[in-house]
Amino acid sequence: MGGQRTFVRRVGLGSLVLAVVVLGVEAWRTVTPAATLAEGSRVVDIPAHAGVLAIARRLADAGIVRSSAAFVALGVLRGSARALRAGEYEFPRGTTTLGALRLLESGKVRLHPVLHPEGATVAELARALEPQQLARAEDVARVATDPVFLRSLGIDAASLEGYVFPDTYYFTKGLTPEQILTRTVQRLRAKLTPENVAGARERGLSVHELLTLASIIEREAVVWEERRLISAVFWNRLKLGMPLQADPTVQYAVGKERRALSRTDLATDHPFNTYVRAGLPPGPIASPGLPAIEAALDPAPVNYLYFVARDDHRHHFSATIAEHNAAVARYRLARSR
Repeated sequence: MGGQRTFVRRVGLGSLVLAVVVLGVEAWRTVTPAATLAEGSRVVDIPAHAGVLAIARRLADAGIVRSSAAFVALGVLRGSARALRAGEYEFPRGTTTLGALRLLESGKVRLHPVLHPEGATVAELARALEPQQLARAEDVARVATDPVFLRSLGIDAASLEGYVFPDTYYFTKGLTPEQILTRTVQRLRAKLTPENVAGARERGLSVHELLTLASIIEREAVVWEERRLISAVFWNRLKLGMPLQADPTVQYAVGKERRALSRTDLATDHPFNTYVRAGLPPGPIASPGLPAIEAALDPAPVNYLYFVARDDHRHHFSATIAEHNAAVARYRLARSR
């Protein structure tokens, strides 16, 4: 009997030692970053409706945690096993199992910065979204001209062009094109002040017309000091019934973004061609920033009717056609040398 008791004690002790060793190993796995994360950060997409076991396997397969069992056990102990959030996560270098669990508990998914600069178009925004796999460019273009979607935003126009405020946005994967574009329009409405709207009304412009004029100024002006001068030229032409003759409107009409125009392009009969149609075009041609909007409402007090590029940044402004023609000849000659 004594030998049997000794054997039982030894087995029990051995089992206890084994359990301590196993727990020690699992504890080590929990507090020690995986080898993959010793080299740098990693990005993992956690799908919606995935359970803790599936999440643990995904993290283990991606080299985020050393032990899926330890991840599950830790989640159960913390009471968060059923509250982990889906999304795209970036796990920083040195993240432990506990750190990975806390990140999924927090729901701090990865943000993708997208710059939409002043003077950019909806098409350019769509092309910026696609490489980051935030949305397909063709889907963004379709939604931006969807009448039902436009009505839902209270926009009486054929397109969202001009209503997408230029800014740096931070989007997460999983958003729909509708959600992405809605956020950009909300940013415009947050930035457009009641004073801007009242100023447009005083000048006989709707908000749509204000954005239209501001978008042309945005595309024509390179240096900020010229915005009000360019605005003055367009206002003076509008008052006299002269065509605006703005090259960016023709580029928009014929689909030549920021490219040189031919004589055929300038003669194209299109609602957005301000060489052949007087007045403002039907809508904006790009996204104007606040300075361009303010310039549209506050043109410089000058009588200029013409301007021509002096170089890649600045223009020469003229009040008469004779002065303008002389300036055109002078700067064309200078560029040809």
